[in-house]
Amino acid sequence: MLSLLAQFSADFSLFNVFRYITFRTVWALLTALIISIAVGPAFIRYLKRIKFGQYIHEDVKAHLQKNGTPTMGGLLIAFSLVISVLLWANLANPFIWLALLVYLGFGTVGFLDDYLKILRKNNKGLTSRAKFLGQTVVAAIALMLLMQAHESAELARQAADATRVVDPIGFTRLAVPFFKNISPDIGWLYIPFAILVMVGSSNGVNLTDGLDGLAIGPTIVAGICFSIFIYVAGNVQMAGYLQTPYVPGVGEVAVFCGALVGAGLGFLWFNAYPAQVFMGDVGSLSLGGALGFLAVLCKQELILLVAGGLFVVETLSVVLQVGYFKLTGGKRIFRMAPLHHHFELKGIPESKIIIRFWIISILLGLAALSVLKLR
Repeated sequence: MLSLLAQFSADFSLFNVFRYITFRTVWALLTALIISIAVGPAFIRYLKRIKFGQYIHEDVKAHLQKNGTPTMGGLLIAFSLVISVLLWANLANPFIWLALLVYLGFGTVGFLDDYLKILRKNNKGLTSRAKFLGQTVVAAIALMLLMQAHESAELARQAADATRVVDPIGFTRLAVPFFKNISPDIGWLYIPFAILVMVGSSNGVNLTDGLDGLAIGPTIVAGICFSIFIYVAGNVQMAGYLQTPYVPGVGEVAVFCGALVGAGLGFLWFNAYPAQVFMGDVGSLSLGGALGFLAVLCKQELILLVAGGLFVVETLSVVLQVGYFKLTGGKRIFRMAPLHHHFELKGIPESKIIIRFWIISILLGLAALSVLKLR
């Protein structure tokens, strides 16, 4: 909305800064952060008043004292993010609306899951099948709309610019890290692949959300990484120089990334150990789905395995534990899955696990960004 002020730059030179995505990204981050911290205390008090408390699974004995801690804090993240995006993004850009669609769509699935848990007064919300179906439907709709947006953006670019610095990457092409000349066109298989990326990312963040601040820290790191990838992908000169996929018009989504990081930092203010509020599935599913969609937008789907490596490891620990348990008739690889609970049962303090996982996520984020030059 505030980007419209740029049209008055001829009369007021100060308004020229609103043309720049970088400026609006920084202010989207700050706006979301300020809103979160300002609204957070009243929001937490409201959750306590209506008794929207977390129900802790009986198997996680170390956390039983957290039973009743306000949950659905993801609504605070959503409120801060959406307001910030509407203020600072260019709302004429279709990619912005698609990012919001994915974020709110996955968030709706998470909200239903959280609400059912509160209604039933236990930790059983939507069935796994219903949750997966909801995530898949949201992802499929977003990808169909994204395909149309890609085509429209390319037609507009061709009409406005006769010179090509670099060719845009096709919607169904898959960029391979480290190999600039390898981008196979996988055709119709790209749709199920992209759905898998988004749904897998959503569930990965959800599984990681088991300790105070554990999930939001790596989410912030991944959000910063993809803000850079998104900005580069939408800038024809940078994409050409760095030999990364070029996606016309997608750079504006960096503003969404800034708002996501800011809202995440604001939430962390209250979610840091010991947590005053939990994000719930409404937070974890929406944030994870958004990260997966950001990877799809900038054609860095495989890099998500690195930037979101912590989520991958947590998910694999669950898959391996369940698979091994079934194959061996009850034996376990880990003391408990996801992986962070395994370390808890080994006697490592919760706060130390969180900080160490954050450090790992930062290192993985730096490794992901190095791909911009290592080609």
